[in-house]
Amino acid sequence: MPNNHFKRSELYSFITGVANTAIARRLQKKFNHADLNLTIEQWSVLYHLWKQDGISQQDLCNATFRDKPSMTRLVDNLEKAGMVKRIASKTDRRKNLIFLTRKAQELQDHCYSLAGETVEEALVGVSEDKIEVCKEVLRVVYENLK
Repeated sequence: MPNNHFKRSELYSFITGVANTAIARRLQKKFNHADLNLTIEQWSVLYHLWKQDGISQQDLCNATFRDKPSMTRLVDNLEKAGMVKRIASKTDRRKNLIFLTRKAQELQDHCYSLAGETVEEALVGVSEDKIEVCKEVLRVVYENLK
């Protein structure tokens, strides 16, 4: 077994598991403290809709790396919370387009602010050059596996 085998396993576990979980937990605490009644999973859907409103559920699946049943459940819950609405596509009636409601649009700046704070807290003591190296490594890993 190569000497770096275990070290690479630790790196993978840390990057994909521990850091992600820690950031998600911190952001969830901020959402809870702000009484937003929003889960991290719901936030990920809203985030992509804030970037491009009116996309299909399949596009949301692709953007968030979730399967169709999970996305249906998320959209159902967001719809019940008054955050999104489904509208049948005019060009393909089998396809639902997901649109933000005013309620969700009004949360955007607050959620972005909390997410920005969380990222800043996570990166305390990490230099810009190390951040750039990390981004490049993760981009290459993603490209290798997509």
